[in-house]
Amino acid sequence: MGGVVRVRNVVAALLGVAALFAGSGSAGADPLPVPYQFLAGVVPELTNPGGSAPGTNDWTCRPTPEHPNPVILVHGTAGNRQTNWATYAPLLANEGYCAFALTYGAHEELPWPISAIGGMKPIEESAAQLGAFVDRVLAATGAQKVDLVGHSQGTLMPTYWVKFLGGAEKVDKYISLAPLWHGTGAIELDANLSAFRTAGLDVAGPAMAPLCGACGQMVAGSRTLADLRAGGVYHQGITYTNIMTRYDEIVIPYSSGYEEGPNVTNIVLQDHCASDYGDHLSIAGEPVAAGFVLGALDPEHPRPVPCVFVPPVVG
Repeated sequence: MGGVVRVRNVVAALLGVAALFAGSGSAGADPLPVPYQFLAGVVPELTNPGGSAPGTNDWTCRPTPEHPNPVILVHGTAGNRQTNWATYAPLLANEGYCAFALTYGAHEELPWPISAIGGMKPIEESAAQLGAFVDRVLAATGAQKVDLVGHSQGTLMPTYWVKFLGGAEKVDKYISLAPLWHGTGAIELDANLSAFRTAGLDVAGPAMAPLCGACGQMVAGSRTLADLRAGGVYHQGITYTNIMTRYDEIVIPYSSGYEEGPNVTNIVLQDHCASDYGDHLSIAGEPVAAGFVLGALDPEHPRPVPCVFVPPVVG
């Protein structure tokens, strides 16, 4: 009987998600499947190393009047353009956005799969890579500005580009999943690489730590954080949205992502949905957070965010 109840709960949750995103996609086009599971991006990397998540990096895509800004997906530490965005890549494509994703900060000189692990190099180097990628997207699409959706380190690193490398005038909306504006007291490389360990790739041990130039920069009190925070982390011409989870086990405390400002919305998932169990990694594949992201990208057409939790699919 308990198994039947669990199945009914999962079905109800999936129906809630379907209702949230009903009407997505271009007319006449079959929508891409959207897995609400962060680790769903690992398998495609194993089968297509260096590929792009479905729905991203179509360099023929042209923004529509409804969605004039291309969306740049900026992964977290140990992620890449494919592993981090199994949910958001197809979701945004179905919604009619031109979505692009890069891998930054990877040690490409090393053999795969280590070369597939992004966010390892110092933030300054990664920010320069982001800037070059954004310029390529703007040139290809003809857009004037982009919207950023970042996860973990991908919420902080772009600020270096915005503040110091000329990115301020190229960004409209800056949306952060599990941000760390105040740094963290518990950046653990081993934890950040857990997705690869779960997939059977033995690249998550302490030997990897010296390869992560960005890890120490994200610790509270670091020189890099002091530089980023000097004069404020926000730019007045950009609209910011911070989405946090109380269950964050890597950004500690989770409130490190809470930063007030006149052009900022701070969202703690559990303040809206008591049934949400998203942690630091799963927030990037969690439907409630995704609903808030879609609302932040298109604030003129908000939609209700049902409080549903899709349990991980095992087997």
